[in-house]
Amino acid sequence: MTTSSTQTARKFQYAIVIGRFQPVHFGHQRLIEEGLRAADRVIVVVGSDRKPRSVKNPFTFDERERMVRACLRGTEQMRVSVVGVGDSPYNDQIWIASIQSAVERLIVQDGHAPANARVALVGHLKDASSYYLKLFPHWEFVGQSSVESLNATDVRSLYFDPENRGQLARADLPDGTAAFLDQFTRTADYAELCEERAFLVDYRDKYRYAGSSFPPIYTTVDAIVVEAGHILLVQRKFHPGKGTWALPGGFVGQHERLQDAAIRELKEETRLKVPVPVLNGSMKANHVFDAPDRSQRGRTITHGFFFELAHNQWTGLSDVRADDDAAAVRWVPIAEFLDMQDRIYEDHFFIANHFLGGLGKN
Repeated sequence: MTTSSTQTARKFQYAIVIGRFQPVHFGHQRLIEEGLRAADRVIVVVGSDRKPRSVKNPFTFDERERMVRACLRGTEQMRVSVVGVGDSPYNDQIWIASIQSAVERLIVQDGHAPANARVALVGHLKDASSYYLKLFPHWEFVGQSSVESLNATDVRSLYFDPENRGQLARADLPDGTAAFLDQFTRTADYAELCEERAFLVDYRDKYRYAGSSFPPIYTTVDAIVVEAGHILLVQRKFHPGKGTWALPGGFVGQHERLQDAAIRELKEETRLKVPVPVLNGSMKANHVFDAPDRSQRGRTITHGFFFELAHNQWTGLSDVRADDDAAAVRWVPIAEFLDMQDRIYEDHFFIANHFLGGLGKN
């Protein structure tokens, strides 16, 4: 079989492009174009999959795939695959393995052996946030120079601020992205995200230390409570994360010990009918969760406390009732919880899975 000169010129069978694409901008488009020049097929890995909408991650996987494909010419569509991969903020190895598995599945579907495939990783080493590009040494790195354009953070900052959205011109973004964003402004999700952004801006301004060169670092606690194969969750009533499900928790008081704060917040938010001494005796483990970007409110370090309650089969699960700060509270079967990643607040899915044995789906 004769190989075309175009295919012969391509050094790789596959080029991998990894990003969050929130939203797709000219830099992302340039990386995909470089991948198409370098390889027969491009695999676009869309990160932060299965997360609830937030100002930082406003668009779903399907919406981001639409924006990616809108950047492609018709002849390129068949050469590009788009896959979603979830985060794993406290274990890079799980995240790396998830990407490797997604890529290998596509290679196998093409009838190739992953170990023999010629694979490139296309990216731009812009700053410390690009560290992940060095986590795949078995793929040859193809560097791409920077593109003069708005980055995704700047785009979101302008887009979700109705007063300044006019500064975001259509020419600042690929045509497909600009068209999608224009349509999205007419949705209820857009209005909700604008409200959340306004809340976060006000929150950060309110709690910034006046005259200090060091921004505040907040300390919070979260309670992971399980009983008879169920985990206790509260639905957030207010921003940020309004409507998502979360672990009971909150800020530590000035004169509280961490475990005391965790139990206080647990009791306040869920009205859990278990005496404090019993809760203290049911605490099985604790751990610190300190991913720098884990919270949109600012640098927030949380301490997770794992409580395993004894179950009385005659009385059923311990009584709970939503407090005024919660829209709802419920015991969720752990099997159901493992399928709720796209409805769980911030990193609480991963916090819970730390204590549940890492059984969550990534």
